Amino acid sequence: MRRITRVLGKTGHDPSALVCPDAVEVHPRHLVVGDGCCSSFAVTGYPREVGLGWLAPLLNYPGRLDVSLHVEPFPAEVAAQRLRRQQARLESDRRIEAARGRLADPGLDAAASDAAELAGRLVRGEAKLFRVGLYLSVFAHGKAELDAHVARVKALCASLLMEARPASFRALQGFAATLPIGVDALRLLHTMDTDALQAAFPFVAPDLSAGDGVLYGTEVGGSGLVRWDRFSADNANAVILARSGAGKSYLAKLEALRSLYRGIDVLVVDPEDEYRRLAAAVGGAYLHLGQEGVRLNPFDLIAGPEALVRRALFIHTFLTTLVGTLSPRETAALDRAVLGAYSDAGVTTDPRTHARPAPTLADLARRLDADGEGAPAELAVRLAPYVSGSHKGLFCGATTTAPEGHLVVFSLRDLPDELKVAGTLLAVDACWRRVAGSAQRRPRLVVVDEAWLLMRDPAGARFLFKMAKAARKHWCGLTVVTQDAADLLGSDLGQAVVANAATQVLLRQAPQAIDAVGDAFALSQGERAFLLSARRGEGLLAAGASGAPDVRVGFEAVASEAEHRLVTSDPAELAGLDPTGDLDP
Repeated sequence: MRRITRVLGKTGHDPSALVCPDAVEVHPRHLVVGDGCCSSFAVTGYPREVGLGWLAPLLNYPGRLDVSLHVEPFPAEVAAQRLRRQQARLESDRRIEAARGRLADPGLDAAASDAAELAGRLVRGEAKLFRVGLYLSVFAHGKAELDAHVARVKALCASLLMEARPASFRALQGFAATLPIGVDALRLLHTMDTDALQAAFPFVAPDLSAGDGVLYGTEVGGSGLVRWDRFSADNANAVILARSGAGKSYLAKLEALRSLYRGIDVLVVDPEDEYRRLAAAVGGAYLHLGQEGVRLNPFDLIAGPEALVRRALFIHTFLTTLVGTLSPRETAALDRAVLGAYSDAGVTTDPRTHARPAPTLADLARRLDADGEGAPAELAVRLAPYVSGSHKGLFCGATTTAPEGHLVVFSLRDLPDELKVAGTLLAVDACWRRVAGSAQRRPRLVVVDEAWLLMRDPAGARFLFKMAKAARKHWCGLTVVTQDAADLLGSDLGQAVVANAATQVLLRQAPQAIDAVGDAFALSQGERAFLLSARRGEGLLAAGASGAPDVRVGFEAVASEAEHRLVTSDPAELAGLDPTGDLDP
């Protein structure tokens, strides 16, 4: 029987007609909205204990179900007064029952215990109280279909230990309560504390979520948000493995941008000039290695104990990547020349001399020439192209700039291929000198994109491994991004770098590499099939908080329009954004 009938029409060219139905016909327990039907519910009963993301099943309902959560803060003084009354009422009931000789009521005891615990948390400032209204609106194309959906939704609520009451004779108010307009005319509210309200937030991934972490994206096949704080794990290192075009650099840039939101300094080794727009947008420093007048001196010291010895060992690593493997005699000659070059510059083991200008590669070459014939002279000849020849631009003098800021990017695109490995090592070393040599303690991320450039060289791989081992001691996380997963996992050093990363991200994999990746990460057959068919930006995030077992969750990277403009590297999209090629914000 129709008790109330109203028609709310839109006429003319009102723009609101595009987002509102032409008419709403109100019935006692449902509405006819446009060409469909709608029925609304108010949740009046809640379970005593809930877990994180316990409302997620409502958002995963296969039909159309709108969920609205209205939250109102409860004044602290009113909350304390009412809580005292509630405690007094519960204690009075317990005493009356005991005086009558009746057995204790478990429900009454539990309520009294909860009230006492909540009162203590409110006094200590650990929690606040809120008044919360939870409303549901289910939609269908016809009345019969609506009745079937209503029955399923009520069964779903019952499985969550919730009591859902239909908004009988208030169907219009119930429908309005689930619209994104912030109007609650039903006012069927329930009191919750901070923890309960947090658990009721439906957009949470229960498997992997950190309250103040970085948003990686949405759950695959669900509605939860995947958020993770790398610094809450055993270490803050991460590896991102994917085939070309799967979105690994996109995700790395998105994580770097969102880490900046949290006050984390980010240093990036960028082989393809992909981080330029991001650096320009956030006011970061961008250093183009390979351009005229831009130099990094490998002899620059890092402040700390045994700084000279550590720098001499790095020079050995650097020259190995630059000129190839050294013979024992060349190694001995190099060691003498390095120490001699520092001595000529007045730099000794005394820390007071470390502020003096460091020697350069040309000074090293002169010391080798002065050391006589044989191995020193041969090594000097091998260094000639980088000291006085065609490749001298990056090494022919002192460091020209020491970029500072919350985001520092070292671009390698202007370097010739012959210098990419050495340039990558220099850039990673410059990042590490800033991390290890800084007196200011703050969280930092070092992102090495296309890390296979360095990992294919044994000396470079050893340096990256040492950095992965030591990063945690300096409140730093190393991010290794590579598309050659099989090559990375095919070496002992590559496997060690992966093993020292508490956060592991696997995006779409090539069929040729899936076996190596699956064996290294102990993937199930379903996970392997998912990684073979994943769309761009989809993947697995494996991580775990310190002391907790690792969990895996499938996710899809999601960016806002403004973020997408800064992090995309799709040539077609870039051409559409700015056909001139100049995409600086």
